[in-house]
Amino acid sequence: MGDQGSATTISVVGFDSAWTDNPKAPGAICVIRLDSQGARLHVEPKLVSFSEAAAIIGAERSEVTKCLVALDQPTIVPNLSGSRPVDKVAASLISWVGGGVQPANRSKLGMLDDAAPIWRFKQAIGAIEDPEAARAASSGLFLIEVFPALALVAIESAYCQRYGAPKYNPANQKMFRLEHWHSVAETIRTFGSLKTLDQLELWCSDVSANLMPRKADQDKIDAMICGLIGLHWLVAPREQSVMIGDLDNGYMIAPAVNGIHERLVTAAGKRNVPIR
Repeated sequence: MGDQGSATTISVVGFDSAWTDNPKAPGAICVIRLDSQGARLHVEPKLVSFSEAAAIIGAERSEVTKCLVALDQPTIVPNLSGSRPVDKVAASLISWVGGGVQPANRSKLGMLDDAAPIWRFKQAIGAIEDPEAARAASSGLFLIEVFPALALVAIESAYCQRYGAPKYNPANQKMFRLEHWHSVAETIRTFGSLKTLDQLELWCSDVSANLMPRKADQDKIDAMICGLIGLHWLVAPREQSVMIGDLDNGYMIAPAVNGIHERLVTAAGKRNVPIR
């Protein structure tokens, strides 16, 4: 499976699942390919259901040496109520910048309960969930949990200040700012250009040209951010990323280009949550 001879091809799948499997509000997915020629946007962000995402991932796995799925949804949720330790640590920074962290617990019907689509999806793709192993492995299919809101704060210093989070969700009409929409597109372009990601610039230009974005367009942006987080995790020096939490109680992977933010370090220390 995925045997390319001596040539190594890596696929990073960014998946913003939207948590539920509502046909009227699907998630979004993109695919980045990385080989000896460099990185390129192989599949531009598009709307998908969980089953469609699983099919795309299966096809990718058959064509590449290594595949990493970077998913914007809690993937390890042992707690029946409240929120995970990692959610509280992330909230220490996200709340400060004026954003929110949805608490993850198994009582969230349709999202994280025993019958939720995320568990069927994980079983269907059969990926190994071990972020450090994903970095080290030469082949295989891996899954990591990511959080675009945390990534944006980490890669754009303008967002990393009191109430500095960009308001780029068109569904929230009272808060949405078109200039923030353009700013996020530019942040993605800049972050992707660090990896010389081919074809990203054109996609970001199209995003910026959209003067009346909808929620589905934001989902596509978040899928792209997921993909870039995954690419960064694999190719950037390890100290430029952070893993908050663990594989027992839940975790998140995020860029840490300028080091791990002190609010995260302090919150993790108070709760005895691993952060590295």
